[in-house]
Amino acid sequence: MYEVELKVAADVAAVRDRLASTDADRLEAIRQVDTYYDAPDRDFAATDEALRIRVERPLAGSEAAGSRADDDGTTPRTKVTYKGPLVDEASKTREEHETTVTDGEELAAILDGLGYTPAATVEKRREFYRLDGYTLTLDRVDDVGEFVEIEREIETADGIDAARDHAGDLLRELGLDPDDQIRTSYLGLLLDGDA
Repeated sequence: MYEVELKVAADVAAVRDRLASTDADRLEAIRQVDTYYDAPDRDFAATDEALRIRVERPLAGSEAAGSRADDDGTTPRTKVTYKGPLVDEASKTREEHETTVTDGEELAAILDGLGYTPAATVEKRREFYRLDGYTLTLDRVDDVGEFVEIEREIETADGIDAARDHAGDLLRELGLDPDDQIRTSYLGLLLDGDA
């Protein structure tokens, strides 16, 4: 499975207003806390890979619009994700494997036992929309900024170009320029800001 993704810096409120005039469906708003890990046997920054534990909780009401209020009190969802190196020079497309886990603390203990160590944590509030078969995400990333991501999963590499080009067309329809895309991950942007 490949995740074809374009990401641009954007004013989230302005994009939300533009989405109101499209046939986009709002899916959910969540708060995510992503803990990224370093491997004992290789440098993920050098190999362009990532391993993370993600804990997410739905946000109540309009909190995703900018409030930093806590979640809605529901039990969090926890996922583990491996992201391979970028496979396309014109987007953030990469192989990705992700699954839900029932106990994030136990997973963290397993990784610790194997020598994996937490490297950094990225926190964000996200609003998800469905638009023309793509997932469009409005992101407010703590200590990094505001962004719009548009992505679609495809099964084979031969569909990357078409999926990427259509994602660019959808960004243009929302008044965004796909040529302004950022291929650096939120983790990379956060770490670059610390340097």
